[in-house]
Amino acid sequence: MDSSKVFFTTFKTTGKENLLEKLHRLMQTAGFETIDFKEKYTAIKIHFGEYGNLAFLRPNYAKVVADYVKELGGRPFLTDCNTLYVGSRKNALDHLETAYINGFSPYQTGCHVIIGDGLKGTDETLVPINGKYVKEAKIGHAIMDADIFISLTHFKGHEMAGFGGALKNIGMGCGSRAGKMEQHCDGKPKVKTGKCVGCNECAKICAHDAPIIENGKSYIDHDKCVGCGRCLAVCPKDAIAASFSDSIAMLNYKMAEYSLAVCQNRPCFHVSLICDVSPNCDCHSENDIPIIPDVGMLASFDPVALDKACADLCNKMSPIKESVLGKNLEKFENHEGHDHFDMTHPDTEWKSCIAHAVEIGLGTDNYELVTI
Repeated sequence: MDSSKVFFTTFKTTGKENLLEKLHRLMQTAGFETIDFKEKYTAIKIHFGEYGNLAFLRPNYAKVVADYVKELGGRPFLTDCNTLYVGSRKNALDHLETAYINGFSPYQTGCHVIIGDGLKGTDETLVPINGKYVKEAKIGHAIMDADIFISLTHFKGHEMAGFGGALKNIGMGCGSRAGKMEQHCDGKPKVKTGKCVGCNECAKICAHDAPIIENGKSYIDHDKCVGCGRCLAVCPKDAIAASFSDSIAMLNYKMAEYSLAVCQNRPCFHVSLICDVSPNCDCHSENDIPIIPDVGMLASFDPVALDKACADLCNKMSPIKESVLGKNLEKFENHEGHDHFDMTHPDTEWKSCIAHAVEIGLGTDNYELVTI
């Protein structure tokens, strides 16, 4: 595949142009206006941040994107899907409340928020992709209903995928709860018996009679379970959880294939901001100090090239001494040529996601960086 253009600008500003205006110019230069937005529903996929986390993107950036879509005649909405784990975004009511607390209200951003997979994370569209690892991706219904898809990504570290970039934001972020479970594990949940109260809600919701109550506790028959994730959604005690059994590489492969399911057959555009590069995902209810200084803003039609460019730019930055990355580097006498994200989380790697995304035709890791 030929190289893709990735457009880049730093966070440096002048008295003539602030950061929000600069983001608009970056998107315009990258070709945003070549998309026909007229009367088109436009999903802007963003991470609203877990309650207590302060590293997520400021809603001001989301407003720039939403206003630009409206300027071109489109109908934008901000979106994300419910989380698989217990937290402040595991159902649509809590998710919306968290989004509003963190500043993503219609009055701040200029557009509405729609939780992509509905109230309990079960509103999904089955998207056939016939991938090597995923045959039918389970994507939030509202996201697949949109005519145009835009990813607005906070580029940061990640404790499982190495870093959280555009592909993480798209693939994992747009999966319904069952879709997230399919990516994270072998697709079969398990019961934490200590939390289970034997209420039978899991058995009531299951169409396959997989949950079985014995001696006042539930367990799941994996021979019957199809991995739909609905039992996770209805358990009132959060006693049912996914079993994180797959390798990091397998997570990355599935994440790439889910990204393809989201992006195929419709116009897409991708923006990533490398700022407040926390070592962990914005899903954490806290954020540690950044591992590197702020880098800049990037935009491209190619999410694979965008992620590769972001990673390369980050690896050129000097680590912040007091960060997790800085402390890890102190343990090694010779760390020349290290990868910042691998060094931050030594049990992770991110290159398999990029490689598989290239293999399935989602994009290319060969890019031309155009600085504006």
